[in-house]
Amino acid sequence: MARPIRKLLPAALLALAVLPSIAAAATPPAPHLLSRLALGGPGGWDYLAFDAPSRHLFVSRGDRVLVVDVDSGKQIGTIPDTAGVHGIALADDLQRGFVSDGRSASVTVFDLASLKTVATITGTGQNPDAILYDGASHHVLTFNGRSASASVIDPAKNAVVGSIALPGKPEFAVADGAGHVYVNIEDKSELVQLDSIHDKLLQTWPLAPCESPSGLALDNPHHRLFAVCDNRTMTVLDALDGHHVADVAIDDGPDAVVFDAAEAMIYSSNGQSGTITAVHEDDPDHYRVTATVATQASARTLALDPKLHRLYLSAARLGATRQANGRRTVEPDSFTVLTVGRP
Repeated sequence: MARPIRKLLPAALLALAVLPSIAAAATPPAPHLLSRLALGGPGGWDYLAFDAPSRHLFVSRGDRVLVVDVDSGKQIGTIPDTAGVHGIALADDLQRGFVSDGRSASVTVFDLASLKTVATITGTGQNPDAILYDGASHHVLTFNGRSASASVIDPAKNAVVGSIALPGKPEFAVADGAGHVYVNIEDKSELVQLDSIHDKLLQTWPLAPCESPSGLALDNPHHRLFAVCDNRTMTVLDALDGHHVADVAIDDGPDAVVFDAAEAMIYSSNGQSGTITAVHEDDPDHYRVTATVATQASARTLALDPKLHRLYLSAARLGATRQANGRRTVEPDSFTVLTVGRP
C-alpha cells in the first residue's frame, strides 16, 4: 500500500540535507607512481619548485639546479654555481627565480625565460635553506639554518635589506599573500607567524605533539597550516590564531607537504618509508588518510603540478653502507625524478 506523502517528506528532506556533506567528503581516486626520469650525476638534493606558467620543474642538485620540462619529460637546462643549493623561489610577476646557496650564504638570481644567471646576492645569514617570494611585500626571504634568522631581499636592488631574528632553526615557510609568512622552527617544534610588510615576528605557536617539523603547506581560504613532523605526525593549526585543529598519522621521514586546493588533498612525502601519505580535507576541522602511495626510499621532498594534480619527487637508490654523518650512501648515477598522479 502506498504511504501518505506527508510521511515521505521528512525522509526526503533528510536525504537532501545529507547530500552536501556526502559531496564534501568525496575524494579523488588515489594517485600512483607514473614514471621515473633518470637524471643521474653526482651531488645531493633538497627542494623542488614547479613553475605553472612555463611548466618547468626546478630540481636542486648539490651545486646546480636542473630544469625539467614536465610535458616533454626532458631536462632542458641547468643553473650552475649554486653551492649547497637548498631551495628555489619563483616570482612570475618579476620573471625571476631565486636559489638559496647554503654553502656560500648567498642567493643566485636567474631569468625565468632564458634560465641565465643575472645576479648573485651575498650577505644572507649562514646556511640559507628554505626560500620564498612574498607577493605582498615583493620581497624574497631566505630562512637561515645556522643563524636562526630570515634575511629579507629586495629583488629591485638585488640586495639584502633586512633581517628577522627567529626563535630557533627555521625549516620550510609559506606565505598567505596578505602580508603573513609562516615558518616551522625545527629544533623547538614551533611555528612562527611573521609580518612580511614590516619585517617582524608576530606570533610563536607550539606544534605539540609534533616533533621536529620540516615541511609546511597552507590552505589559504580556510586558514589551515599543515606541518609534517618526524614522529609520524601531520599537525594542523589555525593560521589566524595558531590554535590546534587536528593531528593526522603519516609515515616515517617526511620532509615536504603540499596542498592541492582544487581537490582538497594534502600530500606528505615520507623519505624513510618511501611513501606519500594522501590526506583529504573533509572540512577545515576534519581530515582523513585516503591512501598510502609507494614511491621510493629517499623521496622526501616534492612539488605539486596543480593543473594535472601530479606530484614530482627527487630520489636516488641508497647503498648498504653509511657515510660519516650516519646517512646511507647513494648509488652513483641513480638520481631520478618520480612523477606520481593519475593518467
